[in-house]
Amino acid sequence: MQTGIALIVGLGNPGKEHDNTRHNAGFWLIDELASGSGATFKHESKFNGDVCKANINGHACWLLKPDTYMNRSGQAVAALATFYKIPSDAMLVVHDEIDLPPGVARLKQGGGHGGHNGLRDIIACTGKKDFYRLRIGVGHPGTSDAVSGYVLNKPPGAERDMIDTSIRDALDVMPEIISGNFQNAMQELHSKN
Repeated sequence: MQTGIALIVGLGNPGKEHDNTRHNAGFWLIDELASGSGATFKHESKFNGDVCKANINGHACWLLKPDTYMNRSGQAVAALATFYKIPSDAMLVVHDEIDLPPGVARLKQGGGHGGHNGLRDIIACTGKKDFYRLRIGVGHPGTSDAVSGYVLNKPPGAERDMIDTSIRDALDVMPEIISGNFQNAMQELHSKN
């Protein structure tokens, strides 16, 4: 039985033009996680993305950044999870969340896609909803018809600083998450912001 996280997926869009957009908050966190553990991403075409194996607090874990664009993220997740026989409840998907303000990060297990196209495709490709989600707040533009342009734009400096703070808070509890101590991780993370 799986007692922790074996795969962490950071969601975002590939390409320099997307690097600093709100939709790439998942990439921002996973890049920091890889860097902090001394791991280096390598492109793996069979997994449709950049992959590395990291050792985080004594736990080996795959890190994945799909290069399929957000709407097709599930292809990469399903390919790697199937190949390494990683169950869905041993996966953590890190993504931007418009329903949380900048500076807030939340951990949860399961649920729907909430309109997030990356989550929608992962659910469609894996047939599972019980994976863990680390939601990085990026704020809401105010109206639903403005969401697409909003997430595909760069946040102002003060907002980016708040997002970076929530990413650091999430990284602080990552050893607990990877070890399977989800309640402890949630309590600590949710008390910070």
